[in-house]
Amino acid sequence: MSKRGGHHDVVILGAGLAGLSVARHLRTGYRLLEAAARVGGLCTTVEDHGFRFDKTGHLLHLRDAGIRKWVLGLLGERLVRIDRRSRIFSHGVYTRYPYQANTFGLPPQVAYECLSGFLAAWERRERGPEPRDFEHFILKYFGPGIAEHFMVPYNTKLWGVPPREMSTAWTDRFVPKPTLDDVLKGAVGLHDRELGYNAEFLYPRSGIGELPEALHAALRRKAELGTPVEAVDLRRRTVRAGGTDLPFRWLVSTLPLSELCRRLHDAPAWVARTAARLRCTSLTYLDVALDRTPGNDFHWSYVPEPRLPFYRVGAYSNFSEELVPRGKGALYVELAARGPFRRCDGPAVARGLVELGLIRRAGDVRFVRPRVIPHAYVVYDRAWDKSRARLLAFLREHRILSVGRYGSWEYSAMEDALLAGRAAARTVEENDR
Repeated sequence: MSKRGGHHDVVILGAGLAGLSVARHLRTGYRLLEAAARVGGLCTTVEDHGFRFDKTGHLLHLRDAGIRKWVLGLLGERLVRIDRRSRIFSHGVYTRYPYQANTFGLPPQVAYECLSGFLAAWERRERGPEPRDFEHFILKYFGPGIAEHFMVPYNTKLWGVPPREMSTAWTDRFVPKPTLDDVLKGAVGLHDRELGYNAEFLYPRSGIGELPEALHAALRRKAELGTPVEAVDLRRRTVRAGGTDLPFRWLVSTLPLSELCRRLHDAPAWVARTAARLRCTSLTYLDVALDRTPGNDFHWSYVPEPRLPFYRVGAYSNFSEELVPRGKGALYVELAARGPFRRCDGPAVARGLVELGLIRRAGDVRFVRPRVIPHAYVVYDRAWDKSRARLLAFLREHRILSVGRYGSWEYSAMEDALLAGRAAARTVEENDR
């Protein structure tokens, strides 16, 4: 390792996908610190009585040629290509995804309200100002029917806040805006293709945890596991971890941006005030083991209606047969409520799963494991852009790069984390020349 200015290392905080990617792409020395006992962050798979569970649905979309070559070179035939099978369950029926382009099959009155509202919105979409928030975006591009029956209730359940509290900064990539032809075909059942960015994906046969394990195994220097970060001293340029102060010339953090700011010593007071404005919602979900296969072959289903306690249900066992014992099934159930799961909530979840046709009766469930992800969805409110940009710029002045989904405080996919790690490594090396 080269010694520059008395600091020996690039220190990387977190061995999730972004942190592993930084380590892979750096040509200089590094220390990779991970608080958990394994690598992967949220991209891990746990085994429980023969069932394998991810931390809800994790799908790989590899569009960058370099990232694709890297991942395929490590996993090879362990990665399977899957054509998406997703549905929306509302008004007692399943319809195709995305809802706004697939009203065929809905009750006639609901389908009429959605189609007529969309046509009216289409006629006036080029007039008037740009939407000032996500709710106005929905109304402008989809109309009141689709807003009422899917977009507003579903996104309220997903994000944990009403769409009117959110900006539109994330919508271009993640909210499909169908053409008029798409909507008309979808109203009469003529679609011959899947819409949206995730129409196909890659998935490791024994769970998404195969990916970070393979990335880690290929590193020249492995992560230091069980090493939580306690503090970052800006003046001394050190990281305190495991009771030891580690000097750095560059720090690359994949911690949630708010958590990194909380650990800063000698930062101006405005940093803490600005970090306090960053909002996110937690996620309570259930890993559900079944004594039979799921009642349909869908990979996941969206559930907008407030009367049902969950907003999305996925079937791990429909991703890969290697995730469950023969003849069994496994689900993830993402709950709309953000608090702890209570045993008394179980019957409502079971009734909902019966209604969706995933189980026949509550007795089909072998066991349920409640899980919590404290940082799940970054809330794109009106303070998001300026608060995030100001904090990232301040950190960059101190040679600290905050990257990854939560380090950058954004809504993004797994490939984005790998790309962010590569970009951070290049920034370090270009500025050390």
